[in-house]
Amino acid sequence: MKTIFITGTSGFIGSNLAKRLLKENNDIQIIGLDNMNNYYDVILKDYRLNELEKFDNFTFIKGSLADKELINSIFEKYKPSIVVNLAAQAGVRYSIENPDAYIESNVIGFYNILEACRHNPVEHLVYASSSSVYGGNTKVPFSTEDKVDNPISLYAATKKSNELFAHTYSKLYNIPTTGLRFFTVYGPAGRPDMAYFGFTNKLIKGEKIKIFNYGNCKRDFTYIDDIVEGIIRVMQKPPEKKNGEDGLPIPPYKVYNIGNSHPENLLDFVNILQEELVRAGVLPKDYDFESHKELVPMQAGDVPITYADTTPLEKEFGFKPSTSLREGLRKFAEWYKEFYK
Repeated sequence: MKTIFITGTSGFIGSNLAKRLLKENNDIQIIGLDNMNNYYDVILKDYRLNELEKFDNFTFIKGSLADKELINSIFEKYKPSIVVNLAAQAGVRYSIENPDAYIESNVIGFYNILEACRHNPVEHLVYASSSSVYGGNTKVPFSTEDKVDNPISLYAATKKSNELFAHTYSKLYNIPTTGLRFFTVYGPAGRPDMAYFGFTNKLIKGEKIKIFNYGNCKRDFTYIDDIVEGIIRVMQKPPEKKNGEDGLPIPPYKVYNIGNSHPENLLDFVNILQEELVRAGVLPKDYDFESHKELVPMQAGDVPITYADTTPLEKEFGFKPSTSLREGLRKFAEWYKEFYK
């Protein structure tokens, strides 16, 4: 039986990944770790975790990535062959207010994972990077060949550091690592700090929603099922271990974008969201949207456009995210109606 260690299992991506793997495979054991912090509503994390605890081959451990002894003990006890590190302190704006949380989880926590993989060899370490590493890049679409040396938030800097750490450990210890730069992930039971979720909460209360950069931001919205499909394909195919002409290992290291490759204007996105919330019965048919919209300037740490070039993912894994924004927001609106109403 293969053991897979997934960190951040009560998080949005981690819970969806674990659930799909558990549903489709009886011959795996999944060890999940999460610190269950209150960065956003813990009720949502409990809901996701309850879904996973229905499976016999799922074991949950509550704890922090930054707890080195705990991480080492998990590796020694369960001997995972694949590690998927999705635990991180998320959010661009929160990193401006609370930098400590990012260094602890995203830097020290990731270092602990790498050290554990070094001392307890694994077939593959897959980890979450982010489209935020592209910083203020103006050339679009963003390619993994682009330079990413100008992060504009601490969150982005920690994610870039993960890629650098992984490269070093791949080179020194021949650990196969793959970093995934996710682009604006959304869907049912997502993160309440994401725009689509926050907008919905505000519209229900009759509050105004702020649309940044006067609605001229573009985001490459990627539906959660597409993200999970991408991770599963990547997990199964670690970068090859091979030596260079000098006889030394070539780092078994890869980085891919996972995005929809179809950036949507924020105003169009809000209009589709409103239509789907009305359709699902979350908002009344006669809701006055215009009076609840406020166009405001750009915020610190934000970027005007995200746009993924996913050519390498398509070439190597035969996969390209394809869920349309309307389809994804419809599923979110239907889930929201069921969960909150």
